[in-house]
Amino acid sequence: MPLGLYISVPFCRTKCSFCNFASDVFSKSAYENYVARLLEDIGDSRKLASELGCTLEETADSIYLGGGTPSILDTSQLTRIFAACRDQFAITPAAEVTVECAPGTLSAPLIETLLQCGVNRVSLGVQSFVDREAQSVGRLHKRETVLEEISRLQKAGITNISIDLIAGLPHQTPESWAFSVSETIATGVPHVSVYMLEVDDESRLGRELIAGGARYHAHFVPDDDATADFYQQACEMFNSAGIEQYEISNFARTPAGANESRHNLKYWTHQPYIGFGVDAHSMLPVWGRAPSPVQVERSSTTSDAVRFATPDSLDAYMNRAPHTVTPVSEPAAIEESFFLGLRLNHGVNLEHLRQQFGRDVIANWDSAIRQCIHDGLLEQQGTILRLTARGRLLSNEVFERFIAEITEETKVGTGHVNPR
Repeated sequence: MPLGLYISVPFCRTKCSFCNFASDVFSKSAYENYVARLLEDIGDSRKLASELGCTLEETADSIYLGGGTPSILDTSQLTRIFAACRDQFAITPAAEVTVECAPGTLSAPLIETLLQCGVNRVSLGVQSFVDREAQSVGRLHKRETVLEEISRLQKAGITNISIDLIAGLPHQTPESWAFSVSETIATGVPHVSVYMLEVDDESRLGRELIAGGARYHAHFVPDDDATADFYQQACEMFNSAGIEQYEISNFARTPAGANESRHNLKYWTHQPYIGFGVDAHSMLPVWGRAPSPVQVERSSTTSDAVRFATPDSLDAYMNRAPHTVTPVSEPAAIEESFFLGLRLNHGVNLEHLRQQFGRDVIANWDSAIRQCIHDGLLEQQGTILRLTARGRLLSNEVFERFIAEITEETKVGTGHVNPR
């Protein structure tokens, strides 16, 4: 099965107050050293896979540059990253090649470089078409900038464009949110992602909200009920416009399947992928027990795959701190089949799970299924189990009910990632 390649670029022009990703503002002098480190990792990927006892396919049918803001790298750095991917992997002619871009960074030379590198999909971090809302969280663009750059991309031939929106930003109202959704529809883009504002201690805005403070416009953030209403409003407006929901946060124009994110579907359907850079995650199938020098404490049950991740700080990554490695035991694989599969609107086929893992094994989750159906969080049609509209709003609560085992992550050092 072809791979998905993910490349993390943790650099931003400014750090948005809501952001809880492993990204930050660094001087441009850091970019070149980071790119050199990326190229080294891409070149050593087969060595790492071998040390972890994993199968690494030669063919890849998706590449995704995420961040951070990959579009702030200079054109020569982007060109070298894509060249390294094509040197190491056989990229299929019809591969989906995505770059996340911040509005305001899409210069004519950058668009030309993207085309030369085979990029055919751009994800724009718009968040809001209302300037006041965007600026309140640190976004540097204005509505006019977004519309101009979408038009330039489309004229250049990159028509597969995705827009990110966030429900629950400071100053957001039902009217302003409807405006952002309407503007998104009017652009004609084929894909949209809608995220509800996350309130946690991993972002400045989240910490301020938890503390009850007023910095970062925290006292203008809509309450949870309003944010949930915005999300439902977006679902209805997009579906009415022929932009159908296919995953909790993702919508694509019909015909069904034509405009869905093929790379992200790999995450939700247990297809193999490998990531490079800060806080990059991978999942590869196992071909046998990992040989020395890698010491992985395997579960007593069969492990068919291994998940591994790079450090989530730039310093640790540059200093070759070890990967975090997690063998996927059978119970963990079942849990993932539920909470990843249920993210998708088509849901989970229980009969397929019974054939894969055994009827008696899947029966262990019957109680959780019945309780979620009783609570109006899940619905079942034949062998298909899926979230209800209410279940999508409370999806984390649903997923927690299917987690019966937490696999302990083990820090693993290899010759590839240990400091030299």
